[in-house]
Amino acid sequence: MEFTLEFVRIFAYTTYLIAPILASLSILIITLGQIVTNIEGWSRSDGLYWTFITATTVGYGDIRPVRNSARLIAIFIAILGVIFTGILVSIAIESTSHTFKMFADPTALETIKEHLSSKVIL
Repeated sequence: MEFTLEFVRIFAYTTYLIAPILASLSILIITLGQIVTNIEGWSRSDGLYWTFITATTVGYGDIRPVRNSARLIAIFIAILGVIFTGILVSIAIESTSHTFKMFADPTALETIKEHLSSKVIL
């Protein structure tokens, strides 16, 4: 439990430090999504839904832009979404790595390796 709490503390603190970048990306993604919404004539809620689906690169295809200018903006939204997700993943990886280093000692590492190797089904 102590390991998990330390991970959450490091993750939260790092996210706090990066918050201006994440907020800027979020605002840019939402703004571009609303521009597409206006171009395509969608409702605000449909536009926000489409923006989220596009930024997360899920892309259900139930709502899609038909005008070329909107499609071009959709490409930028997808790229910004990948950048946003990449930042969060890198924070999680760095937080995990740092937490492991804090709690690592040779005997604990061997215990973890033994535990994992006993769970592997060949």
